[in-house]
Amino acid sequence: QRQGTMKGLYFQKSSTNEEITFVFQERENVPVVEDNYVKLQVKACALSQINTKLLAEMKMEKDFFPVGREIAGIVLDVGSKVSFFQPDDEVVGILPLDSEDPGLCEVVRVHEHYLVHKPEKVTWTEAAGTIRDGVRAYTALHYLSHLSPGKSVLIMDGASALGMIAIQLAHHRGAKVISTAGSLEDKQCLERLRPSLARVIDVSNGKAHVAESCLEETGGLGVDIVLDAGVRLYSKDDEPAVKLQLLPHKHDIITLLGVGGHWVTTEENLQ
Repeated sequence: QRQGTMKGLYFQKSSTNEEITFVFQERENVPVVEDNYVKLQVKACALSQINTKLLAEMKMEKDFFPVGREIAGIVLDVGSKVSFFQPDDEVVGILPLDSEDPGLCEVVRVHEHYLVHKPEKVTWTEAAGTIRDGVRAYTALHYLSHLSPGKSVLIMDGASALGMIAIQLAHHRGAKVISTAGSLEDKQCLERLRPSLARVIDVSNGKAHVAESCLEETGGLGVDIVLDAGVRLYSKDDEPAVKLQLLPHKHDIITLLGVGGHWVTTEENLQ
């Protein structure tokens, strides 16, 4: 590594957009910060899924896209117009989609509006890990579905980052949690959790009946809250992608939902 440079992680999309390759690239050290920008030493960066669909919709054409958006770190320097932060402040934030800098880098430059002060008692990894998926899970369970003790919750794809946090929050509130696993590894991971889940439904072979399992677990009443990780909206013939076949159909979710239940979805077409 040359003097005055540092490495950052980027990804490249294949021509079909199906395959992603990751590359480390050397980049020049961050120049003097301007106006409303903050120069930040990254202490932790969360690995969240890369939304290639959204990048394509935004017509963001680049050879290399930066990797890692949720970051926590220490302010090294601030621009002349920055009013909320000063050097040595501990901060956490989400880099914008059009950020030039990857979060997986030693130093980044970011507009002050994308940052907030990190609470003192929260560790670097906890801050970076919860700024996105933690807030999403909390919003889904507390604001959108009014989770309370004794309720039953189905959290789809529980071994994902969002799923893991949602399971912990639901258990913390005293709920009964059912989850789905898309692979043997995910299933084993979920079965090791304590407090343990009421049921882990293995959907990896595409044959599991999620609705039947949930109705069986709830004595035929259905679950109070569903937090999905994507659903199939149409019949199998209309959706060719193999990945979609592991997702439940919207009719399955309606079937397994109890009377007066809440369904919180990640599907923009259903919102």
